[in-house]
Amino acid sequence: MKILIVEDDIKISAFLEKGLIEENYIVDCCYDGEEASYLITTNSYDLIILDLMIPYIDGITLCKKLREQNNNTPIIMLTAKSSIEDKVTGLNIGANDYLSKPFSFDELIARIKVQLRDGKSLTNVLQIDDLKLDSDKMLVTKNDKEIKLSSKEYMLLEYLMINKDKVVTEEMINSSLWNMDAQTASNIISVYVYRLRKKIDKDSDIKLIHTIRGMGYKISQNNEV
Repeated sequence: MKILIVEDDIKISAFLEKGLIEENYIVDCCYDGEEASYLITTNSYDLIILDLMIPYIDGITLCKKLREQNNNTPIIMLTAKSSIEDKVTGLNIGANDYLSKPFSFDELIARIKVQLRDGKSLTNVLQIDDLKLDSDKMLVTKNDKEIKLSSKEYMLLEYLMINKDKVVTEEMINSSLWNMDAQTASNIISVYVYRLRKKIDKDSDIKLIHTIRGMGYKISQNNEV
């Protein structure tokens, strides 16, 4: 999952970036509204953490602009302002959530998970056939037996399961997870897909991870893909 932090306080931005990377998110940072607008136009983000008081284009204006452009990326606003009026303004122009500074990082993580959760799901458990991924516990099981995965293997599997039954390209995977150059990404992705297959599909009649020649990868119960 890829998150954009828009925060002009460099210390706060660095703190958030470090914490989110430790939580296995891919993070971009910028320090003003103009740069944020450019990054959002040229990249795909799963969530935006947006400070209210930033240079050039303030958070309220930027949020309103994104919603007018039909950009529905979840936005969590951060601000030193804590009045009810400020919160109502932020939510009314399209912010999904609002945190007043100072705030608990654990609370921010909890709110991020709520926003990233599939709106149709009441849990953070992804499942396909007998394969389950619990994103709260970072636990993967198959047939109720735990599968040990590295952090990169886990991130790739989670991305595939979020996009269950959909073909995802190497470019999509790289953009969401790693941000490497194309050739390096292609090599690494193929290695991790191979490792996941060995751990998940070995000795199983139903193969879940499929290579779609010339397109990318898909996780699906249907062997005829």
